[in-house]
Amino acid sequence: MGKMENEEKIAQETPEKEEVKASKKAQKQDKKASAQEQKIKDLEAKVEDLTQKNAEAKDNYMRLMADFDNFRRRSSESQLKLVSSASADVIKGILPVLDDFERALKMLREADDSAASVEGTELIYNKLMAFLKTKGLEPMEAKGQPFDTDRHEAVAQFPVQDEELKGKVFDVALTGYLLNGEVLRYAKVVVGI
Repeated sequence: MGKMENEEKIAQETPEKEEVKASKKAQKQDKKASAQEQKIKDLEAKVEDLTQKNAEAKDNYMRLMADFDNFRRRSSESQLKLVSSASADVIKGILPVLDDFERALKMLREADDSAASVEGTELIYNKLMAFLKTKGLEPMEAKGQPFDTDRHEAVAQFPVQDEELKGKVFDVALTGYLLNGEVLRYAKVVVGI
């Protein structure tokens, strides 16, 4: 009986030991699984954090690009305004010379001076006007037009008999000019009343 009891004890101990071993193995696997789950959670958190940082960096990049485009546009507009302003100032300075040319031509024609003088003066005047027209300058047609405060400056009023001439430009004292479609100098006019 001793041997049998021993075998029974061993047989009973073996399942108990196996259960303990299996239990320990299961605990190890659970620990390993929970460690892996924690690692996965940590990695997911890192991915989410990096994704957010990437989105922020992309947003900052897009904003910087937009700011740079705005800066470039403002700079080019500023340069165009500067060139346009400088051009307008130069042309505005030449307008009195054009006025003198017109007066000189009028005087030469009335004085019955030599045809060569008139022709030479007209040639120079026409060349200068042709050049200024390429830069956007054009004289304003005012005579016979309705008086417009956006284009004309009334220097005098003149009584007229004809009803059609009332409120219209009767005479032009000083020619007005447009530069690229905008008033450079108002026409000084006499208005019929």
